[in-house]
Amino acid sequence: MVVFFFIFGLTIGSFLNSVIYRLDIGESLIKARSHCPYCKKPLSWFELIPLMSFILQKGRCRHCKKTISLQYPLVELAAGLLFVLIFNFSAQGEISPLWGGQFLNILTTIFWLFVISCLIIIFVYDLRHYIIPDQVIYPAIIVAILYRLQFSIFNFSAYGGPAAGWHSLIFYNLLSAVIAGGFFLLIILISKGKWMGAGDAKLAVFMGLILGWPKIFLALFLAFLIGAFVSVILMILKKKTLKSEIPFGPFLAGATVIAMFLGDILINLYLKLFI
Repeated sequence: MVVFFFIFGLTIGSFLNSVIYRLDIGESLIKARSHCPYCKKPLSWFELIPLMSFILQKGRCRHCKKTISLQYPLVELAAGLLFVLIFNFSAQGEISPLWGGQFLNILTTIFWLFVISCLIIIFVYDLRHYIIPDQVIYPAIIVAILYRLQFSIFNFSAYGGPAAGWHSLIFYNLLSAVIAGGFFLLIILISKGKWMGAGDAKLAVFMGLILGWPKIFLALFLAFLIGAFVSVILMILKKKTLKSEIPFGPFLAGATVIAMFLGDILINLYLKLFI
């Protein structure tokens, strides 16, 4: 199963690369064939094998010999590894507890695979183009709301009944989304859009829906901490200045992944050390 999820992740990662590229140029995900972004030559099946095609072709297009961006193998590899982590946590009942029967357990695993896929797209797209695409974040928010509704209603094991506790579950996730989104909206209003973009506020809403409290606080703290650290390093290396624009979406997406997998451990560690 680990091998299956890794290969499945590589395949989805290849698709995510296609989504990232085609969102930028406005090309259809369904109608157009995969092609080299430089010479536009359609790619054969053996040029589409995730990760392996990049290695076998030595990182170059078979037709025009242009260098293929490292984004492609890195996204595929990241998706493969994160899909394995999702499976591992699911099997251990960490993020996909066995509630409501095996079908709902599978449904929950699919949801987290969807979340990871959206976060990968947002991370790379915002890093490259300084914008979080509405075509990704809006469907992600809708799916997260629907998931939280069904999770809250059908959770049997944790709350002892088909509907027991579902009001509080929905409330805390929605509250986390409102607080996170409102915090970023306040920053946008105060700075008149100079410090943050609307896409960051939408991403914060998505984060609140999937993480809930207190993991949303941890994710936001980590995003600002890592963002500040990276910004200082870039200024020391004279790659950026105080006036330079730095996309915040990658830090939010990365912090969300950390909170997903290590949130409970980091929160418990903090409580033991300081409380």
